[in-house]
Amino acid sequence: MEKYYPEGILIDSQENQNVINDLDKIEEAARSGKILEAYAVICDKEHNLIVDLPCIKGIIPRTDGAIGIEDGSLKDVALISRVSKPVCFKVMKIIRDKNGTPSMAVLSRKAAQNECYEKYVSKLRAGDIIDAKVTHIEQFGCFVDIGCGISSMIPVDSISVSRISDPSDRFDLYQNIKAVVKSVEQVGEYPRIYLSHKELLGTWMENASMFHAGETVTGIIRSVESYGIFVELAPNLAGLAEHKENIHAGQLASVYIKALIPDKMKVKLVIADPAEREPKKSDIRYFINSDHIDYWRYTPENAEKLIETRF
Repeated sequence: MEKYYPEGILIDSQENQNVINDLDKIEEAARSGKILEAYAVICDKEHNLIVDLPCIKGIIPRTDGAIGIEDGSLKDVALISRVSKPVCFKVMKIIRDKNGTPSMAVLSRKAAQNECYEKYVSKLRAGDIIDAKVTHIEQFGCFVDIGCGISSMIPVDSISVSRISDPSDRFDLYQNIKAVVKSVEQVGEYPRIYLSHKELLGTWMENASMFHAGETVTGIIRSVESYGIFVELAPNLAGLAEHKENIHAGQLASVYIKALIPDKMKVKLVIADPAEREPKKSDIRYFINSDHIDYWRYTPENAEKLIETRF
């Protein structure tokens, strides 16, 4: 299966830069069907995208801006929102003036997306681990580019085991991440890909092994309940602390680890003090290095509760 990447991954590569800066190589790309990337700089009043090619003017006609634009299933705002961002495309033809001098390259983002669907997205199966790029964040989940601007979504409850109120607690806009294919559904001409993320962040034991009873560590207050305060130690590990005054969700705090109890999947904590600084997202640690998983079990073998995912 050929590999296709979210828009923006290839734009600064030496190979891509060599082509878009050389007219002869752009003409060769038109013949070979090579997918390239450059920045969209203008969306004109007809909603054509003007693309920044250093050696020639590039234009993506509106009807070639994306799959779904021509039949109305995708709104023109999707094209407007590409301005100042990388776009992928195929070079369809080179227009020459009356003297035979190349004057414009006609490009197609839709052609690149169609190839990505045919050779990559349509071959994805549940359990495949793929590259993705966060493109839009809503409270219910985050939308991601899984290749050539093709969109999918990770629901908020699938981002991590430790519960968060908003995907922005975990991700930044335009962040490159990994995701796992939860399921594939054929909808009309194109498959719809459903994603998850929490299965890549480690099991309870893998996360708990980074901490020890008796340590005082930094955690993030995730929720304050009547029976205690949930504190996140890692994206897939949270513990419960007793109530403490002047504590609120989203706050950073130092916490003392009283006990780690694998069979109950419990981490008992005591909040020492709120931190003087605001929490910030750290680099995501992925515990799975392969490109596919069939089964993931979060819970330890002797745990009373079973949390698992079968792909």
